[in-house]
Amino acid sequence: MPEPPVTAAADAGFVQVQRAFAAHIRDPRHQPCPADVEDRRMAIYRDLFFNNVSGLLKGNFPVLHEVLGDDAWRALVRDFLAVHRCRTPLFPELGRELLAYLADARGRRDGDPPFLLELAHYEWVGTALEFSDDEADPSLADPNGDLLAGVPVISPLAWNLSYRFPVHRIGPDNRPEAPPPEPTHLIVYRDHRDRVGFMQINAVTQRLLKLLEEQPALTGLDVLDAIAGELRHPKPEHVVAAGRALLDDLRARQVVLGTRRDPAPRPAPSAEQRRPDVHVAHAGDGCP
Repeated sequence: MPEPPVTAAADAGFVQVQRAFAAHIRDPRHQPCPADVEDRRMAIYRDLFFNNVSGLLKGNFPVLHEVLGDDAWRALVRDFLAVHRCRTPLFPELGRELLAYLADARGRRDGDPPFLLELAHYEWVGTALEFSDDEADPSLADPNGDLLAGVPVISPLAWNLSYRFPVHRIGPDNRPEAPPPEPTHLIVYRDHRDRVGFMQINAVTQRLLKLLEEQPALTGLDVLDAIAGELRHPKPEHVVAAGRALLDDLRARQVVLGTRRDPAPRPAPSAEQRRPDVHVAHAGDGCP
């Protein structure tokens, strides 16, 4: 005997059952268990779902989990599942979804450490770089080029970040209650062996990187001259010498890939271009 055709009403009813099932799993405290499912069986789904998601997020945010402790962590994950709607089914993107929840839906709550969002962002950056499809293409730059005479090329796998808190030092035994007077500047990068590393930098180094990114036609010497002018340094040659050593170090770390190959002809920089009237960037929330 043939199966009866599925009607639109039956299809809609099935969708409604699915939604009720999923709603309860996501938020069992406020969404009732489906009437036709034994709670003992439903508990298996609830625990599997929560533990799997919590475990994946612990892998992405190990320091945040340690700082919060088990109870606060479980409460945070519970609320994340209840109120946030993920826009991707990809497991590697789950950390980005938690970050979006912290930034948009959660807000600041009693008991949350003041560095919660910044620490989460810093930990997410490492995972984002690890899974990034960007590549430091060797054709982009001459690795042996003169970094002062040529145009330095910043790796697409090097992120220049600023935070109010020293996020790279935060842990269970270091939980600052207020940000220090000066922001923390960091470069987080991935090298050719796919290892993710970081280095703390000062405001002048961050300014150097920003100028190289914002004005990609300038040579390394152009940028260092500009910085010397902004600093009103009495001996610009000292800034250039220190800058050369810094660029060499950044190249060794693969933050700088080398110099641009076959740069297009460009007019000589004017005085305004060599010393642009811009100030060292202040730290924001750390998000790119």
